[in-house]
Amino acid sequence: MANTKSALKRVRQTEVRTERNRSEKTRMKTLRRKTLAAVAAGDQPAAVSAASIFASAVDKAAKRNLIHPNKAANLKRKTAKALAVLA
Repeated sequence: MANTKSALKRVRQTEVRTERNRSEKTRMKTLRRKTLAAVAAGDQPAAVSAASIFASAVDKAAKRNLIHPNKAANLKRKTAKALAVLA
């Protein structure tokens, strides 16, 4: 366990950041599932709207170093490829 005041503060900060990052990653995964579900249902307007929101969330996560920029690009590419089936 941490002994100094500064080390205790770092532990608290890490817990807060971990929880924030976890919720953001979960939100991103949920948005991806919603997008793919809309594609599977054949609902093009809903799929395009969901894909836009998903791409924005992925870009923000990459900007904040929650995920690697290449992973963000790969996720957006796979989603766009799924959307292309509807077009």
